[in-house]
Amino acid sequence: MQASASETALGPLPRVSPGVFTLIEDLKLMAKLPLFSPIYGIRPATPARAQEIIAPPYDVLDSDEARELAKDKPNSFLHVSKAEIDLPPDTDHYSEAVYKKAAENFERMLKDGLLVREGKPSFYVYRLKMGEHVQTGLMVGACVDDYDAGRIRRHEFTRPVKEDDRVNQIRHVKAQTGPGIIAFKPIPEIDAVIKKNVKKDPLFSATGPGGVIHTLWLIDDPADIKAISDASERQKTVYIADGHHRSAAASRVKKFMVESRGAAHRGDEPYNVYLAAAFPVNEMKIWDYNRVVKDLNGLAPEQFLSGLRKSFSVTEAKGQAKPAARREFGLYLGGKWYRLKPTVQTPTKEEDPVKALDVSVLSDLVLDKILGIKDLRKSDRIDFVGGIRGLGELEKRVDSGGMAAAFALFPTSLDELISVADDNQIMPPKSTWFEPKLADGLVSNPLL
Repeated sequence: MQASASETALGPLPRVSPGVFTLIEDLKLMAKLPLFSPIYGIRPATPARAQEIIAPPYDVLDSDEARELAKDKPNSFLHVSKAEIDLPPDTDHYSEAVYKKAAENFERMLKDGLLVREGKPSFYVYRLKMGEHVQTGLMVGACVDDYDAGRIRRHEFTRPVKEDDRVNQIRHVKAQTGPGIIAFKPIPEIDAVIKKNVKKDPLFSATGPGGVIHTLWLIDDPADIKAISDASERQKTVYIADGHHRSAAASRVKKFMVESRGAAHRGDEPYNVYLAAAFPVNEMKIWDYNRVVKDLNGLAPEQFLSGLRKSFSVTEAKGQAKPAARREFGLYLGGKWYRLKPTVQTPTKEEDPVKALDVSVLSDLVLDKILGIKDLRKSDRIDFVGGIRGLGELEKRVDSGGMAAAFALFPTSLDELISVADDNQIMPPKSTWFEPKLADGLVSNPLL
């Protein structure tokens, strides 16, 4: 009989840092899991519970927003993913008290029957509907070994403090509670299984923030499970679209589990995979990720425009200057919109897939060269606005006086993301904004 997530005893769970794990060089795994494996999913027990539990991803809102959203909602998954909302407002978000509270709340939801664990490993069809946009994929266990080997390819750096946070959350709760996103090129065998299973009644549909509808179907037929796993294993590479910290944390937790369990480790336990929502690339949508800057580096607006004209054609727009294609940029400055197009040669994807990105062109020709913003990760002179908020949000940020100018970009494409990942390079910060967002609380993956 499988132990429940609340019955799994891992011993003391102190805060950890990247250096605590040691590699076991001579470890010989007894089994190699496929790229995508079924999981003992922990999910809402009923459709009504799903609607009570569903929550936005932990990293898209701050503690105050989470506290307000979870007000009068005792079963919201925010009590697990943002457990500081149940502690005094001045609590350090990375303190052990927060992780202990998350574990306590997760255990309560299991004990009270709000969440249930599948009786056998399963996949799930996961569909998101936002307005007219619909994307359908799978909730899977992605093989940690394949992540470590680069078969699940990355395109972003991770920040140690954010990794530490996810590691401590997973180890205390004893489950991965937030899925990353994996993009894969269409796989006919997987598409056939999805189309077959969505003809059945779903486990539930729940409406999340922004009116996004999240629907889940159970896939527990052995033939379907084998078809998915076999088809995934034939893939050379897949790509992390979002969730780099989640996947990196899962890798670190696996190392801890292997080391702590010693000879008891088999290689097929749930901690050998990490929770991911996997979608074919043709179903996904990347939005623009725009920039706002606090100052013009000591330049007057006309001086700044004059500097731009050395590398761009600059024309005043009648309305909002939303870019319609690559190498078009919108500028909002002094209550006016301008269209910018480079007049100098810019890198091609073949020359360098990173420097060829529009976000890189803007950084090189404007943010760095004119405004002196050289490190997007560290500078406090720049902020980033997801395209889902619209260009009106850029106008608001500038008109309020908080920002001096805003830049609207054409969205990075999935082809560009794949080119960067295949070249083993890293994208600039805030290059992609995926919508619709996933939801937390609909499926979790236990460690044991």
